[in-house]
Amino acid sequence: MLRTFFFYLIFYPWTLIALIIAIGLSVLSQNIVHTCGILWGRSCLWLAGLKLKVKGAENLIVDGPAIYVSNHQSNFDIPLLYAGLPIQFRWMAKQELFKIPLFGTAMKRGGYISINRSNRKEAMRSLTAAARRIQDGVSVIIFPEGTRSADGTLQPFKKGALLLAAKAGVPIVPMAIKGTHRVQPKGSLRINATPVELTILPPIATEGLKASQIDELTDQVHDRIACCLENHDQPC
Repeated sequence: MLRTFFFYLIFYPWTLIALIIAIGLSVLSQNIVHTCGILWGRSCLWLAGLKLKVKGAENLIVDGPAIYVSNHQSNFDIPLLYAGLPIQFRWMAKQELFKIPLFGTAMKRGGYISINRSNRKEAMRSLTAAARRIQDGVSVIIFPEGTRSADGTLQPFKKGALLLAAKAGVPIVPMAIKGTHRVQPKGSLRINATPVELTILPPIATEGLKASQIDELTDQVHDRIACCLENHDQPC
């Protein structure tokens, strides 16, 4: 409990300060906003007493945009990905998050991508706009489960998230996050200092992908991440 108290005592004021700094520096560059996010993510892991191990960094796409797809176990997945990925990327997030004071402003200034899920037509428009951003050179991260897993197990993927791959035609890089569910399960405030791990899997080419192949692609990405989560030392 002492660690949890110490974390929240510092986390909230530090997050507020980081948001204000990021918004102020956004006049210079969106990349600077992301750099603020990296520092924030690393500090969050440090405050929580978490040690992060990253595997497969050689699979990162450094010479062009990509769509990074990850499982979602905990609130700590966000700072973990900031801390573990030494590249510029943008989050794809539901539109409602952009309406939160300061937080939403920082996301807009950082060039993060809003997805309107109010209806199918608006969602498709959002995906089309996101695809154009990616084709212009912006890498993005998505959580195709749609929300955090309640028990830490991998949930079914929403295929709409991977429809973006067909529109953008850039590689998909699957990623597996391990351990964050034990750090803070969904619905819990308590923080447990346990090892966490990020595994970056080999990219999947999507050039020439047809809309009719989305189901197959969704299953392929899901199965690779599931395999990695279940087999710690075996290639997937």
